[in-house]
Amino acid sequence: MTGVLRLTEHRPQRGVPLTTAQAALLTVSKLVTVTPEPGGDWCVTADREMVGSTRLSSAQTSIDLVITPKLPVRRLFFLLGHAQKGVEWHRHATNVEEHQELVPAIAHAFARMCESALNQGVLQGYRTVEESSTVLRGRLRTADQIRHRFGRPLPAEIRYDDHTVDIPENRLLLTAARKLLRERDLAPATRALLRRILVRLDGVSSLDPRQGLPTWSPSRLNARLQSPLRLAEIVLRSGSYEFEESPGLRADGLVLRMWQVFEDFVTRALTEALRSTGGRCLLQDRRFHLDHAETAQLRPDLVYEPPGAHSPGGVVDVKYKQVKGAGGNTGDLYQLLAYCTRLNLPEGHLVYAAGPGTATTRHHLHGGPGVTVHQHALNLDTEPDVLLTQVDTIATELRTPV
Repeated sequence: MTGVLRLTEHRPQRGVPLTTAQAALLTVSKLVTVTPEPGGDWCVTADREMVGSTRLSSAQTSIDLVITPKLPVRRLFFLLGHAQKGVEWHRHATNVEEHQELVPAIAHAFARMCESALNQGVLQGYRTVEESSTVLRGRLRTADQIRHRFGRPLPAEIRYDDHTVDIPENRLLLTAARKLLRERDLAPATRALLRRILVRLDGVSSLDPRQGLPTWSPSRLNARLQSPLRLAEIVLRSGSYEFEESPGLRADGLVLRMWQVFEDFVTRALTEALRSTGGRCLLQDRRFHLDHAETAQLRPDLVYEPPGAHSPGGVVDVKYKQVKGAGGNTGDLYQLLAYCTRLNLPEGHLVYAAGPGTATTRHHLHGGPGVTVHQHALNLDTEPDVLLTQVDTIATELRTPV
């Protein structure tokens, strides 16, 4: 097979002509499931809750893989932005609805937001520089001078603050723009905007891919850059990697884990909905164990503590999958039963990404005084305001137990 393998999330594609090396490469990537078919072709299914595009390569072969989300891109963009501290990317980025695939939409939105922010000028800031110099500037690093120069006055080991454009914020934007320019299927207008970003950020250095992303703090000065900066971090964190178990294999692209996007959206939206009533929401709470020896750790997605309380008042677990009808998913019910038993709660909440309607189903479980599990299914393919109203309903049930 040559060219691009295009798949849709959770939809098997049959009759795919792959070489044995390409099938092995796809299998090792764990992005898709590959099974042989009679006649020598293959069935490829994007069932690992991953979407985006990437180039998989090894010494023997390479293949470009594009996985389109089953959810419309404009809806996914809203989930992605809201999970990032409530950034309304779907409002900042025009024409996102024209893109059927995720990565071109992200590139377009990023380019438009950067253009708007950089039209107001390139942000400058102070960066601490440590170097050897024949001119004394800033402060002398006495210990390094003694260690490296053995009493010689020059060159001097100095430290100073330089006012420059080469600051973490600009380095993130530049590196993300360069990465997106390597993607295929971008519209010519998007490529032109991305190249304009590189010109605007002249004098800024790219980030080293072997090192972690630099930290930056939201402030009044970088307020106009915060939306594209958060999108740049997503682009760079979901990018290139090598396979530890298979040296020589490499992936380079932009792939999102849908379960993580959905979980981040639901927990953040619930936290915002509960904020007005006080109390606090703890995400991925690691304080509790199932056994007395504290070897079996529990990690519920969200634990709610009401105002003035020092113990849990509600627990939520988020599942990026469809409800299996009125009977529920037995394994998920077991999990919530364990959470409620350990946290001493009479009820808990399961939130699914899809199901038969959005009405809440209640399961009354056996054991002790009994535990009630509220099973919610969100309709993701709806307008943002309607979706957030669904989340508000769950928050109301969470803070006012039935």
